[in-house]
Amino acid sequence: MAPDDDRPEPSRDDEASSLPESSTPSRSASAWRGPVLLAIGVVVLDQLTKHWAVNRLSDGRVIEVIWTLQFNLAFNSGMAFSRGQGLGPIIAVVATIVIVWLLVSLRTSGGPLNTFGIGCVIGGAAGNLIDRVFRGDAWLRGSVVDFIDFQWFPIFNVADIAINVGAAALILNALLTSRRAKLGAS
Repeated sequence: MAPDDDRPEPSRDDEASSLPESSTPSRSASAWRGPVLLAIGVVVLDQLTKHWAVNRLSDGRVIEVIWTLQFNLAFNSGMAFSRGQGLGPIIAVVATIVIVWLLVSLRTSGGPLNTFGIGCVIGGAAGNLIDRVFRGDAWLRGSVVDFIDFQWFPIFNVADIAINVGAAALILNALLTSRRAKLGAS
């Protein structure tokens, strides 16, 4: 800048805004980071526990844990609570659509509870989808590995826990958002 020039020097914000969009960090990219890392963590934990269950319980062994909780290996080719047996390919396609839809929905900010819920649901759905894709004789004909058994409730796995916790977080977020909107409108 010339000493006679009275114009202020451009700020760093002005410089960043003049850069092409691809060279500035995207707000949506940062919105994806937390939920995607959470989803990856859920998938890793889910697959490690399923690997353990298949290796330790496949001979019919049942491990009593506490009260009615036991680890008991089961394979579910249907959906929740063993309904829809044989519908694995359809369930896999629906799970894939849900995962993609949730990933796209991360572009809109819904707060930490929303992103936590989305990360849990994506991770749980992906964990069970991996079973359907890779634990069968044919493409999408696999069964989901379940092993957490309370004996008075359907057998489930870590992915199922994540899906339910995530769904509860999303419902709670929707209720809280609705309540805040009503309070703000009055």
